[in-house]
Amino acid sequence: MATIYTASWQAPSNIALIKYWGKYGIQLPANASLSFSLNTCTTKTRVTAEEIPFKDFPDIRFLFDGEERPDFLPKIQAFFRSILAECSWLKKYKLTIESSNTFPHSSGIASSASAFAALALCITDIDEQITGKKIGGFFRVASHRARLGSGSAARSVYGNYTVWGKHPMVVGSHQEYAVPIDDPFTEDFQNMLDYVLLIDRGEKSVSSSAGHALMHGHPYAKARFERAPENLHQLISAMRSGDLESFFSIVEEEALGLHALMMSSQPNYLLMRPNTLAAIEHIRYARIKEGIPVGFTLDAGANVHVIAPKSIEHTLNDFVTSTLQPLCSDGAYICDHIGAGPQNLTNEANR
Repeated sequence: MATIYTASWQAPSNIALIKYWGKYGIQLPANASLSFSLNTCTTKTRVTAEEIPFKDFPDIRFLFDGEERPDFLPKIQAFFRSILAECSWLKKYKLTIESSNTFPHSSGIASSASAFAALALCITDIDEQITGKKIGGFFRVASHRARLGSGSAARSVYGNYTVWGKHPMVVGSHQEYAVPIDDPFTEDFQNMLDYVLLIDRGEKSVSSSAGHALMHGHPYAKARFERAPENLHQLISAMRSGDLESFFSIVEEEALGLHALMMSSQPNYLLMRPNTLAAIEHIRYARIKEGIPVGFTLDAGANVHVIAPKSIEHTLNDFVTSTLQPLCSDGAYICDHIGAGPQNLTNEANR
């Protein structure tokens, strides 16, 4: 009878406050990035590994929401090729991967981050089961592996705030994996809300991978890679001191700077939509003119992440429903907040 191993993990999506845009080598970041993990926007993945002799590459079956999705296989196969040297047992196993999101796949949330984080955690879990040895620095190893599938996935193997990329202000930070930030941030930053306005739920015209590639030879790349570490330093300082105004200023500069890089690359492209800009104007007016401590960030798309401390949750709910919801596609938005990180569901999966 074939030997079968199973692991199941749930991993969060994350939103970068200091952006990662541009890479070199084998998925290494051109600058350090800082993000926080979300609580309810997660991917749950179960991997079943069945030993099959005489294989030289893992036989992979992938199901998303219970349906076979062969269109996802090329990226998944590339991921397994990248970790084959450190997980040689993969050559002898047939893998069945079952995955699902708590958020719509087409919503614009960073699903590749949560997906590859959950997959890397499952593979690292099965790695321990097959070898019979505990892996020192389990989450660090999983972060390293997740990075090879999707750069931002390196940050999704942790909860709360995470940094990926070496930075002198973050002890233990590294190019090859992310690390959690163990820092005494003030209460507002320990309880941040993130309401995701689904401005446009269509597929992006340019993938993030293609966008990263366009940073090679970009006329503003050097200035960007010099500015990002300074912004990260200032952001952490603001979070330590409880300076929300500086926090929002830096986070918004990063978001707009990301899109400015897209609009000034060759070829250039525009992912924001008219309602993206309208939402930004409303958020800035609410903060500057009405004194509401609210800001925004953007991912590499049209959607807007509305960021605010939990202490103003009722005010934020009123503001979003009355002013921002009409700008969303079909009025759809997602209420989320900073989360505690991945969950090991392996025992549940084996019941």
